[in-house]
Amino acid sequence: MKAGIAAYVIAFEALRRLGLQPAAPLWMQSVVEEECTGNGALACLQRGYVADAAIIPEPFDHSIMVAQVGVLWVTVQVYGRPAHVLDVKQGINAIEAAFALYRGLTSLRDEWNAPGCKHRHPVYANHETPLTFNLGKINGGEWASSVPTKCEMQIRCGIHPGMSGAEAAAAVEARLRQTALSDPSLAGVQYSVSYGGFRNEGCVIDQEQPMMQLLADTHTDVIGKPPVWMASTATTDARVFNLYGATPATCYGPEATHIHGIDESVSLESTRLVTHVLALFMARWCGVEKIRP
Repeated sequence: MKAGIAAYVIAFEALRRLGLQPAAPLWMQSVVEEECTGNGALACLQRGYVADAAIIPEPFDHSIMVAQVGVLWVTVQVYGRPAHVLDVKQGINAIEAAFALYRGLTSLRDEWNAPGCKHRHPVYANHETPLTFNLGKINGGEWASSVPTKCEMQIRCGIHPGMSGAEAAAAVEARLRQTALSDPSLAGVQYSVSYGGFRNEGCVIDQEQPMMQLLADTHTDVIGKPPVWMASTATTDARVFNLYGATPATCYGPEATHIHGIDESVSLESTRLVTHVLALFMARWCGVEKIRP
């Protein structure tokens, strides 16, 4: 994201060096990340920043985003029964039970990803598995020589555009109940479910909107070929502007590798091209005027 912010700053600077500035009001906003609450972008809307268009410079390799999934963070606390390792059958292993519950939950993911799922949007027709459930954090046990009494797992669940957080949460809880009743290894296990940090809806963006078409044309003029229209299997702040701010918004940014991984990086040449596209888009969308002395 730092590369995208740099591209915006330099796009402004490029116009300034030509003695030009946008002929309409234009804001550059930098907010806290969208992957845990998205409250930064929401605060901008709450303060009255509404626009005719918004472009977020997510590093999506010059593609233009036309959809994104929603996300639900689920915390499951699993409770077993302690016992000494000399007779583990007297206990209930909370860590093993947590994995059994998670395996049951993945069957819900598979149902949601199935082509016949009523919630699946046609924009994801070319994605075999648009939704992922990620067991991102787990913590359990007391020490190595006791059957663990408690285990907590935190799971990121993708949800289809059009599904509400409440609807997704109800389905998650129903699948956990079903798993607990049908899996013999979970006999005697107790658990609780809570939600914190993130619950948001997905959205689909009309690529025929003027902003989307102008961005596509500008990309083509600079890059030399039409853009890829991308349906994202992740989430971004674009949902905030589209769903709650009546501001058409998309994502367009440089090429990145190893996102959230080791040696995460962006291409400098790609960032330069994105800067060119953004400067030209601003000039075409807002018009330009000479900077007054």
